[in-house]
Amino acid sequence: MIQKLISNIQKTNAPVVVGLDPMMGFIPDQIKSRAFAEFGETLEGAAEAVWQYNKAIVDEIYDLIPAVKPQIAMYEQFGLPGLQAFKKTVDYCKEKNLVVIGDVKRGDIGSTSAAYAVAHLGKVQVGSQLLTPFGEDFATVNPYLGSDGIRPFLEVCKEEKKGIFILVKTSNPSSGEFQDRLIDGKPLYEHVGEKVAEWAGECMGDSYSYVGAVVGATYPEMGKVLRKVMPKSFILVPGYGAQGGKAADLVHYFNEDGLGAIVNSSRGIIAAWKQEKYAAYGAENFAGASRAAVIDMVTDINQALNH
Repeated sequence: MIQKLISNIQKTNAPVVVGLDPMMGFIPDQIKSRAFAEFGETLEGAAEAVWQYNKAIVDEIYDLIPAVKPQIAMYEQFGLPGLQAFKKTVDYCKEKNLVVIGDVKRGDIGSTSAAYAVAHLGKVQVGSQLLTPFGEDFATVNPYLGSDGIRPFLEVCKEEKKGIFILVKTSNPSSGEFQDRLIDGKPLYEHVGEKVAEWAGECMGDSYSYVGAVVGATYPEMGKVLRKVMPKSFILVPGYGAQGGKAADLVHYFNEDGLGAIVNSSRGIIAAWKQEKYAAYGAENFAGASRAAVIDMVTDINQALNH
């Protein structure tokens, strides 16, 4: 699947991923009104609004981008109907030939980790059938429990030719409380990066590994170091735009081949219609605002890379 991600990036010339992280406050009233008229102000109604919102945005942007990243918490908050909307979103994006990165941040050990890996990347045995539960192409994984938590994912990645992005240095302000602590003279995130590079060597594609890393856009100097530590891993870069990450800061996340990183924007794209810059689109054309925001983001990043 890393080859498909690379192919999609090259085809679109857009090293970006759109985070499909819907919140009710982002969804225009006309979408919510229709959903509530059919299902009431219920979890089902909320999930329907989320699904219709996602579908409209994907329809407008799928030709511009290589991948999407739905954050499962935004769906889980609406219970089982929300998870059904997550699954519908995953399936629809794959129909549009988009690579789907399930932002699930799973991390556990043994059979529990194996079950998470199967749920999101693999197939589960039901009687004589092998069935696909959620079916994403990649999943985000928390390495805090060490190799015991990662190896079950590696096994599924090898079987299914799918991938993972391991949290190495996250974009949130308090990430340094643990991730920046010095151990044997190096910050913890560097130790994690070295381990990711080791795991990456076990799951190689043609030029890049199925094992990638999450490194926030808000810490560019650390990203520069980690790029060298993990030369064969794609870096998923959150924190662009709304969280303060700038395109000029991201140049060193990429390798000399122009590949090796994919930059995420979530509310900066899906809630673009609420920004002053795109206000002229209005709530009725919220998806058009998202398309304009994608074009602006791609232009911004490519200009920085080609500077």
